[in-house]
Amino acid sequence: MNTAKYPVLLFDGVCNLCNSSVQFIIERDPDAHFRFASLQSDEGKALLDSFDDRPLDLSSVVLVQDGQLYARSEAALRVARQMEGLWSLLYAFIVVPVPIRDAVYNWIARNRYRWFGKKEACMIPSPELKARFL
Repeated sequence: MNTAKYPVLLFDGVCNLCNSSVQFIIERDPDAHFRFASLQSDEGKALLDSFDDRPLDLSSVVLVQDGQLYARSEAALRVARQMEGLWSLLYAFIVVPVPIRDAVYNWIARNRYRWFGKKEACMIPSPELKARFL
């Protein structure tokens, strides 16, 4: 699959919050604009390895788009901006300084397993969604 053509969202595949977020995005992306891969997958690791400034931990959502890598709050806001409906208005939070945005993001990331739980293995997409996953 040509990842340069589509924005790719890399996520923690065992995190219930992350998996729910992917499902949420899919439901609001009827044109199948986004592609997805877990950070733990071979495809996700290979895509991350192509960037020198990649995050080294699995607590960040990562968006790869137009040859750029975006992590944490910036990735989440860029995804929101491309979703249908009022969700794109969340991009207005981009004016909040990165240290503040990422502090909130990191607090949620640190507590995501405790609050939302964790799976034993990465999710397996349904047959109709399989084409959207790397």
